[in-house]
Amino acid sequence: MPTENKVSQRIISLMEQHGLTIENLSERTGLTIDFLENLKNNSVYPSLGPLLKIARALGVRLGTFMDDQISTAPIITTKNGRKQELSMLRGKDAPVEFSYYSLGKGKNDRHMEPFFIEVFPESAKDTKLSSHEGEEFIVVVSGSVKIVYGDQTSILNAGDSIYYNSIMPHNVSCYGDEKAEIYAVLYFPE
Repeated sequence: MPTENKVSQRIISLMEQHGLTIENLSERTGLTIDFLENLKNNSVYPSLGPLLKIARALGVRLGTFMDDQISTAPIITTKNGRKQELSMLRGKDAPVEFSYYSLGKGKNDRHMEPFFIEVFPESAKDTKLSSHEGEEFIVVVSGSVKIVYGDQTSILNAGDSIYYNSIMPHNVSCYGDEKAEIYAVLYFPE
């Protein structure tokens, strides 16, 4: 089963466990009913901001949507062993904007969500800012990314990094015609 389907199925399962309807989840998250219906039907694959809102509303960690196995031991992910966990795109037939590879998958007592992320040029078309609780740390591995943070815009290249409070509206996208690769660590307070 593709990861996007797993995410959708886990959200549906958690909603059922909590006795929540789409309308209830919409009220708790501030996300539209149409958006949640599309997510439920695998017509849209949301970015981390909406997924975090859903996780909070359901009382689970963001990683719950991706974890298949649970461990408290150290998690080692080799470069060749990383697996794509999530792809973000605007619709079922739209090009991929981001591909996420979880680097903490399986560690059930984690407080951070580390990812290796491929940022594709298509991501530059979405200029909407999002915000959520917590902090983010990003290191650019290759290519260039554009970071909009409030009213400030920065272009980061390979070797550059940024650390910011994610409650401030922000947007991360590819800058240029070549795919960028980043490491991102997201921290969400309990």
